Amino acid sequence: MNDALKHPLAMDGKDRTNLRGDPITPERYYSKEWMEKEWDQLWTKIWHIAGREQQLQEPGDYIVHDFMHESVIIAKQKDGSLKGFYNACGHRAQRLVWGQYGSQESLFCPYHGWKWDMDGSLLDACDRDDYPEDPVGKIRLVEVRVDTWAGLVWYTMDDEAPDLYKYLEPWPEIYKNHQFEKTVRARWIRVALECNWKFWSDNFNESYHTRTAHPQVPPIIDQDHFSSYYEMYPMGNNRIVQMGRPSVRDRVPEGEPHPWDRELEYWGIDPNEYPDYETKAIQGWLDLKAAKRKLWKEKGHLHYENLTDEELTESPFTTIFPNIAFGASADGFGVFRWEPHPTDPEKCFFDEWSMAYPVEGVESYVHRTARYGLKFEEAEYDYREYDNGNGVQDLDDQVVFQDWQLNAGQTTGWRSRGYQEPYLANQETRVRRFHEVLHDYLNGNPPGRK
Repeated sequence: MNDALKHPLAMDGKDRTNLRGDPITPERYYSKEWMEKEWDQLWTKIWHIAGREQQLQEPGDYIVHDFMHESVIIAKQKDGSLKGFYNACGHRAQRLVWGQYGSQESLFCPYHGWKWDMDGSLLDACDRDDYPEDPVGKIRLVEVRVDTWAGLVWYTMDDEAPDLYKYLEPWPEIYKNHQFEKTVRARWIRVALECNWKFWSDNFNESYHTRTAHPQVPPIIDQDHFSSYYEMYPMGNNRIVQMGRPSVRDRVPEGEPHPWDRELEYWGIDPNEYPDYETKAIQGWLDLKAAKRKLWKEKGHLHYENLTDEELTESPFTTIFPNIAFGASADGFGVFRWEPHPTDPEKCFFDEWSMAYPVEGVESYVHRTARYGLKFEEAEYDYREYDNGNGVQDLDDQVVFQDWQLNAGQTTGWRSRGYQEPYLANQETRVRRFHEVLHDYLNGNPPGRK
């Protein structure tokens, strides 16, 4: 067991003895049979993110989540609670709401004129006298379970699924010092990609690829496997915690400005005071913790108030089984969600939400691994077709842009007769763990069930 693992439920994410050793067969990435089984045994059993609490301020406000074969409405009630319903009229199944969000007093079926209250009860129907029994007071929209965490609205189609906080275990406890609900969504983008959704589950459950695919990251986040620690949890959720300092192994070319210098300077630390690079990386990291602890209020970073020294600087990256990841830094969190195409197993949709804490007196910010700035204001929804990269060229400073570029190569590789089974490093143990939990779901034995 890694000494850095602090939570009692944590399993060492580099220890292969925590695995069964299930094979990861390639057909899962392109088989329609797999896709159909995933719909029946996985997607109808898990908790999904529908949207943000911020979108549901007043009674009648609603958000819609379209997922494969289903559409779900989450609506704010008059008593302040949230209710969720399948987006289908109880009369003849007509869709009630189009679009992603809105606000209205009731739901109206455009086919036969049935009118539904936002609490799911039927208000009126045409020709009520023509029914053997008046449908008003008899029929309701079919509900789904709804809950909230981290300023996000979640739902599940499964009445037998564990409670949300159990499903997310241990993240609500581990991230209790953060104030995620106070962030703004500075980027809200969805990209249609030509790859199986599990590419992203594999990708975000390892950082082995970072040195190759994301060379801009190691100079600001130490992703070396010997300095990071890795966690796996019983519900299928995983995490890597990396030090918020430069790698001492991977360095920017001589003569180029170092992004670490800008970080130190912002917090009043002279990067030239250190005698060598290694000292600047390690001692500068310790000095940064102290500076943030001392200057957070003066610099307007009021969201630092409850954070520990570790939370002020480190870079944890968390996955929520099966298709959500977030990076919870001191200054915000990135939400990543990947969802399958409704009919094609070799397509998916990728969502990126850049969630940032506003800073007093500051209008915009630049993420430490990006080049372009974002304003501290709510972004509009932005849908893109990847189109061999042509549809997303303005996002080329994003780390995920580099991952999008790998999709085509993975899709062809999975079908190659030259590929049968991954050969995984210890730091990729979480990849196999993901597939083992996936197998548990597909075999009718998901974790957390009685």
